[in-house]
Amino acid sequence: MYNKTRKSRSASIICNFLKMSVCAGSLALALPASADISPITTSGKNVLIGGQVGSIAGNSYFWSNTGWGGDKFYNASTVNWLKTDWKSHLVRAAMGVEESGGYISDAANKARVKTVVDAAIANDMYVIIDWHTHHAEDYKAQAIAFFQEMATTYGTKNHVIYEIYNEPLAVSWSGVIKPYATDVIAAIRAIDPDNLIVVGTPNWSQDVDVAANDPITGYANIAYTLHFYAGTHGQSLRDKATAALNKNIPLFVTEWGSVNADGGGGVATSEANAWMTYLKANNLSNANWSINDKAEGASALVAGASPTGGWVSSQLTASGAYAKDAIWNWSQVGTGCTETALPGIIQAEAYCEMSGVQTESTTDSGGGLNVGYIDTGDWMKYSINVPATGTYTISYRVAATAAGGVIQLENSGGSPVYGTLNVPATGGWQTWTTISHNVQLSAGKQSIAISAKTGGFNINWIKVEQSETSSSSSSSSSSSSSSSSAPIATIQAENYSQMSGVQTEATTDTGGGLNVGYIDANDWMSYVNNSVNIPVTGTYTVEFRIASAAGGGSLTFEEAGGVPSYTTVSLPSTGGWQTWTTVKATITLTAGTHKFGIKANTGGWNINWFSISQL
Repeated sequence: MYNKTRKSRSASIICNFLKMSVCAGSLALALPASADISPITTSGKNVLIGGQVGSIAGNSYFWSNTGWGGDKFYNASTVNWLKTDWKSHLVRAAMGVEESGGYISDAANKARVKTVVDAAIANDMYVIIDWHTHHAEDYKAQAIAFFQEMATTYGTKNHVIYEIYNEPLAVSWSGVIKPYATDVIAAIRAIDPDNLIVVGTPNWSQDVDVAANDPITGYANIAYTLHFYAGTHGQSLRDKATAALNKNIPLFVTEWGSVNADGGGGVATSEANAWMTYLKANNLSNANWSINDKAEGASALVAGASPTGGWVSSQLTASGAYAKDAIWNWSQVGTGCTETALPGIIQAEAYCEMSGVQTESTTDSGGGLNVGYIDTGDWMKYSINVPATGTYTISYRVAATAAGGVIQLENSGGSPVYGTLNVPATGGWQTWTTISHNVQLSAGKQSIAISAKTGGFNINWIKVEQSETSSSSSSSSSSSSSSSSAPIATIQAENYSQMSGVQTEATTDTGGGLNVGYIDANDWMSYVNNSVNIPVTGTYTVEFRIASAAGGGSLTFEEAGGVPSYTTVSLPSTGGWQTWTTVKATITLTAGTHKFGIKANTGGWNINWFSISQL
């Protein structure tokens, strides 16, 4: 995902200590990588890359079946070549199922898939594990067992996408495909709660509009498959895709070709260009069919091309050259950039631009991602709107195994510099503390940057609030007593561990990201994976960031599971689904670890986050 060579934590610390430019390259080779890439999630019709609207492009392998010819390309070298030479962000392992030489009769297919998946992970690429059949409903038990194994092996890796049905034929969505998919999804979600799952649609994964009329509910991060071949499919199929998007379901093009649907013919350049424009305009991720040297138009390679990569231009077919150009010039990854109206909290990973950094899962309160692997000279840019010229307190949520890091807050481009702040040792990469300083900001829309004068730290969020004093820099840890202006924990509503009935959507509230919406009576969210440590028994303020265009509603704030119940809060109408206000309540909490839940007594409202502060 990034141009920077990934380094281990140890390498970063040693390089910062030695201050040698050559160190980054040498230690990157000596020490293994350990971070993950940004998760893929869904919000309404959008597929989000690291929480931002965007799309990725790459390659689909040919059927994995033994003896079919495409199997020889299932190796780590081709994956690496596609990443480095084609700039692919995505590969698809198309595991044949019941056909001759497929998974049902030959276990070598699973080994081939795992080889591609492992190589994609090593190359920081996304990878689709594809149950490549036209009759998946006839092999449901085998599909469940296979995807249970894949989820157990790879469920902690953001790289992995499960495609549980390649191309259904002319069978019923509601009567055949959806029941099959629901059972397979349930088996995956019992092991892997969040990686993206893509479900095939009727008639060779073209009838996405039919699926949109009866979508799968009860599970998060589900997308629907759209396939096209430019020599056969044109505007009428794009119209079906648009109809599905208009009904707010996310699509993923797990297979496309620039030739005819039967794999033959030449490149239909005009129609293929129209499809590329459509995919980019609608942020549709995609994989081109196929990495193979079979004598057909859809093959990317000419007969006899090396099975391990290293292909020169003369070894690409016309469709291969077209696909490489499309993938090489795909610049849609995480293109979203949300302007934050201050005062407010900016999630560190919601940068507009960056240099050098990477994201990873965080165990800090609220979950989600933090920015890490920060070296000297790395930076992130953010778009903000400052309400008035004056003094502002800037707080940073940081973690570091050793002291020595230095944050510099500056205007994008480096001048002026608003202030610098030393990062203390916190005891670990996921042991968090909050540090702050006061700076002068001018009113208006502007771009700021956080620059690492010295690296070696993680950052989770940045909070900007108008200052009432001109006090010097300070720091406080999450385990210490907090005032009402410094929440013990702020939990993003979409980071639930479990839920019933709700959906997520992009928000225009301060800080951007997602909110939870489509809340009806008796819907609920549980946050058991976002435990909050209450320092002392006493009285606390709980705040809910809500919006309602439907006359408000009511929620109960409780311990996950329903007992005890701490308070019931009436929610006002705010005038719009993205018109936000903060509602507060006072509750009594006992010291120790708590895992909270929210239940909707009356629906008709959205929630962006909630926080706990000590009075």
